[in-house]
Amino acid sequence: MPEAPRRVTITDVARTAGVSLSTVSRVMNGNATVDPVLAERVRGVAAELGYSASPLARSLVLGRTSTVAVVIPDLANPTFQGILRGLSRAAAADGFHVLIADSAEQVDEERVLAVETRRRTDGVILCAPRMAQDELAVLLPSLSPVVVVNRAPQAGVPVVNADYRTALRGLAEHLYDLGHRRIVFLAGVARSASNAARLAAIADARAAHSDLTVIELPSGVDFNSGAAAADAVIKTGATAVLAFNDLVAMGLMSTLAGRGVRVPEHVSVAGFDDIPFAAYTSPPLTTAAVPAADLGAQAWAAMHALLTGQTPSPIVTTNPEVVVRGSTAAAAS
Repeated sequence: MPEAPRRVTITDVARTAGVSLSTVSRVMNGNATVDPVLAERVRGVAAELGYSASPLARSLVLGRTSTVAVVIPDLANPTFQGILRGLSRAAAADGFHVLIADSAEQVDEERVLAVETRRRTDGVILCAPRMAQDELAVLLPSLSPVVVVNRAPQAGVPVVNADYRTALRGLAEHLYDLGHRRIVFLAGVARSASNAARLAAIADARAAHSDLTVIELPSGVDFNSGAAAADAVIKTGATAVLAFNDLVAMGLMSTLAGRGVRVPEHVSVAGFDDIPFAAYTSPPLTTAAVPAADLGAQAWAAMHALLTGQTPSPIVTTNPEVVVRGSTAAAAS
């Protein structure tokens, strides 16, 4: 069997170009302090010999990994998948990789993952962290550079978020305009900032309409949570439901169908996020479309600015849009 060709090393380039190893290293890593004529000679020799710098060696020389970590609460959630897609594509365009860590909705795990991944990467993006604000404020300085997604403004840390409050208020107004006066809100994770924003929207709707009753029921963030809430929803006698997200709405609709409760004839159902499946439920789901991929791209833009010595905007807010489909209709008389 013929021997594999020997890999060209940085020593080969230095010897052929007649320069030191450190000069080759600086040239290959784009150091502008090297004389342009000398740098051009080194690059020419490297190209002629077929030499390319090892990513690991480059990381050691530059003191960075060209990798950032993203800590998310639930990788199974299509909305977080959309954020990751937008973020990873934008990062790849700038030559960076993304390390993903899933905290499985566990606050203690979230904190540990943030600290551990920061030790192995150039920065951390916390996507909708579940921890309390006081805990988050203490943690953030130790993670710098860090970007936060879907939280309130943070001192000295860029935030990218979606205006959940305005969007959910829009869904509530949509149901009110259809004649619904008794509505259920299926709440998400109690400690999450996005759930707090939704509750604020519910409070806004109650304040605006004295004849509106909104019943809050504890639920969750997945299919099973919505399915488990179906009987409690039926007992309220409500004519409409605002679910924390599309997954909860879909789980609810599935179980309601099994109970003989028709959507929207007997009860209207609205979700939130506009995940890819939302338009294909039966009936198609009314929801608020969160620009998840854009959130991810904006989060990367903020991180890239931090990594390159620029100053990102302290907060970037995107606006979900209400999308009306067949799962909501006029309240039954």
